[in-house]
Amino acid sequence: MIEVSETSLQSMLEKAVNEAKINHTSPLMSMTKEIKKIDPILFFEAAKKSAMDRTFWSSTADNFTVVGVGSAYDLIAETNRIEQTEAVWKKLLDEAIIHNPYETPGTGILALGGMSFDPTKQKSVLWKNFPHLAFTIPKFMLTEWEDACYLTMNIQVGKDDHPLQLADKLKRTEDMLLNTSGYLPEEPDIDKTEEVAPTEWKRTVKYATDFIKEHSADKIVLARERLVRLTDEAVVSTTLNKLTDTQPNSYVFAFERAGDCFVGASPERLVKQDKNDVLSTCLAGTAPRGKTKAEDARIGTSLLHDEKNRREHDFVVKMIRQSMENFCSSIDVPEEPVIYPLKNLQHLYTPVNATLKEGYSIFDIIGELHPTPALGGVPRNKSLAFIREHERVDRGWYGAPVGWLDSNRNGEFAVAIRSGLIQGNQASLFAGCGIVKDSEPEAEYEETNIKFMPMLSVLGG
Repeated sequence: MIEVSETSLQSMLEKAVNEAKINHTSPLMSMTKEIKKIDPILFFEAAKKSAMDRTFWSSTADNFTVVGVGSAYDLIAETNRIEQTEAVWKKLLDEAIIHNPYETPGTGILALGGMSFDPTKQKSVLWKNFPHLAFTIPKFMLTEWEDACYLTMNIQVGKDDHPLQLADKLKRTEDMLLNTSGYLPEEPDIDKTEEVAPTEWKRTVKYATDFIKEHSADKIVLARERLVRLTDEAVVSTTLNKLTDTQPNSYVFAFERAGDCFVGASPERLVKQDKNDVLSTCLAGTAPRGKTKAEDARIGTSLLHDEKNRREHDFVVKMIRQSMENFCSSIDVPEEPVIYPLKNLQHLYTPVNATLKEGYSIFDIIGELHPTPALGGVPRNKSLAFIREHERVDRGWYGAPVGWLDSNRNGEFAVAIRSGLIQGNQASLFAGCGIVKDSEPEAEYEETNIKFMPMLSVLGG
């Protein structure tokens, strides 16, 4: 990684072209500057004019948002995905030429993306535009953190490129992106919704409880799908705006690929990295919110003392702690969970703080943690085998890690729940729940209905 002090875009590009000629490489050139405040969602909407794919990530509790436009480089892997991606990422950073005088997380070279829940499962046509793993280093990137705003331009440069022409083209696109309209289009209404084989799903729940009672597993997470048809093409920027307004304490995300867009608002952090400090989250055990403060408190207290939900939560806590021990030291886990409130739901929550050991990265932790018991089951191999054989839905990226990492050893990944895949005027929504030996199919079905609500409500339902 070459850190440079030049502030002229053209001089940066000249240096990158010279590096390409001398070293016979195609380095990434990255330049970050602070700009006046701009609404990230309006920036996302303005990027639609560019005809480039867009990415969006927001941690609503941290006042942190990243919007990516286009691709300077795509990291894509179908097999050995974690190891292969980390090797390519390291090589890119070693050769990169970076001007970034800020310590702000989410600036400089940053990759946003995710992966499929199960890379051994053949993709259906629904997820044809989403590889088993795909991370994008955006060509243009807006980062909002607390009260500051930054614009980063990334471009891969070759030995035959012309710095002046590249600089002129980048500047024209920058001007277009920063020229926001000041308003968002109206979201269309829902025309109709359709549940995918609900009776069959309930039968699968019953079969899973029988399977568990035979001591073949402790917990199996089953997901199902709900189809939504809109009166017109979905407006992703408006959907994101509604999600950020209505889903506090969540990670709001959108990953656009060839016109399809995977969108959601997940409350479940998988892992966060700040240099050597890492934080994971155990979020398992679910109940609805009450209509009054008193009812809400009663439901929360009941959730804290509910045997099924506590057992489900303890599965996740134990697994995350054991996984972190392989790569971390100074692991701190509270003895009891607390309630984590969201708009429609409340969950049992336990944070896990640790220090990353030398030689390990956020990729190591992701590879070890996924899938957590909250999305796969316990034991992992038996529950995944059951899901592969009996679950009708193709989860795609649902339930898998999505997030970002940057060139300054910062990053954050969430588990992609409360989400859906938007394709034109249609959306496939996904929800799941953990099945244990005393699960009742009808009760689990109603729990998934609650979990559909965050996406249904912002799509006009």
